[in-house]
Amino acid sequence: MRDRWITHWEPEDPEFWERSGSRIARRNLIFSIFAEHLGFSVWLMWSVVAVYLPAIGFPFDADQLLWIVAVPNLVGAFMRLPYTAAVAYFGGRTWTVITAAVLLLPLTLLIYCVTTPGTPYWMFLLAAATAGFGGGNFASSMANISYFYPERHKGSALGINAAGGNIGVAVVQVAIPLVIGIALLGTAQQPGLYLQNAAIVYVIPVVAAAICAWLYMDDLAVVRAKLGTQLSALRSKHTWVMSFLYIGTFGSFIGYSAAFPLLINTQFTGGGQYVSFLGPLIGSLSRPAGGWMSDRVGGAKVTAWTFLGLGIGVGGVLLSLAADSFALFLVSFLALFVMSGIGNGSTYRMIPAIFRAEALRADGLITRGQTQAAAVIGLASAIGALGGFLIPRGFGMSITQTGSIVSALLVFLAGYAVCLGATWWFYLRSRSRSLAGV
Repeated sequence: MRDRWITHWEPEDPEFWERSGSRIARRNLIFSIFAEHLGFSVWLMWSVVAVYLPAIGFPFDADQLLWIVAVPNLVGAFMRLPYTAAVAYFGGRTWTVITAAVLLLPLTLLIYCVTTPGTPYWMFLLAAATAGFGGGNFASSMANISYFYPERHKGSALGINAAGGNIGVAVVQVAIPLVIGIALLGTAQQPGLYLQNAAIVYVIPVVAAAICAWLYMDDLAVVRAKLGTQLSALRSKHTWVMSFLYIGTFGSFIGYSAAFPLLINTQFTGGGQYVSFLGPLIGSLSRPAGGWMSDRVGGAKVTAWTFLGLGIGVGGVLLSLAADSFALFLVSFLALFVMSGIGNGSTYRMIPAIFRAEALRADGLITRGQTQAAAVIGLASAIGALGGFLIPRGFGMSITQTGSIVSALLVFLAGYAVCLGATWWFYLRSRSRSLAGV
């Protein structure tokens, strides 16, 4: 087998890009999406499985179930930091192989929990926590792919890569009710006989993803950087601003994805496990649009409109609860997913543009800007994923304390207003427009 380490990589050179760069980048993007897609599916698997647990004999209340769907997001957020750094140490191809193989652990634990009568609640929390490994895949994949594409294509490429991963949430929320549906026709004594199928059907694809990454992906020598170069990005205020904004965009997407099935079941008449996939599906499909629009008009403008749209979406959900209208509830939540998807694409387009502009302004070393941007992508994705924990827990606490999700929604509305203000202050007002292309 030929050496998979590429030592010469100049995507900004048009001749190099046309001759071989675009072909290699496209191949790596395809298999990166495959592995990342499965990572997202495993990460959010419990968002649907949790809905069925009371029916198969595990008497957990709404708050306990929301803990189960929130814990993977918390672990996934923290895993994104070491996963990003690992790309620079192992190489993108090697690390993709490792992270795909690791997904077998949460699948195995899920099978054990749902097939073992009397499994304690803490064991479910542990199994759900290991699903967080799937959340780490996103950060390493995005950091790796950011090196493969030239600046002019980076927004679209990162948007497509992220969308391919994000759509794994929708796929798992469609697949699980289908593969375990036969269990609902079983006897009262064995109503959960096939719930383990939720994990079993993913074993072969996960193994295939690891093999494909090994055979068809490449390691770029350019991603190897000293830890000090990566950590230097922590001194930039933009690192923390963008991480905060990503809580509002990606945190909303992953948090709403995790909680949506249970929200429908608790706020209306049930059936959340059958329609909830629509949210993450359209949220995933809208993400490339965010990158595409940002390539043309600037990520900051698109991000600002995103937060305004998210605020309007929350207003629609509040109206739906007051009117007891499931149709308005569903439409408003779908709007939230669309806007969060667009915002995911626009914020990730902003990061490379910001650090490229800062590097050019400081010393002209574009490669340093690329290394810092990759590090920030990992950090921002980690901090942003905390929203995936905070949103389900916000809903859980609101239900426990007030019997409604209105209080949580009002807090989220205030958060979007703050994010909109931060976007304007740092990137849109006249005194902040020194970062060209943002």
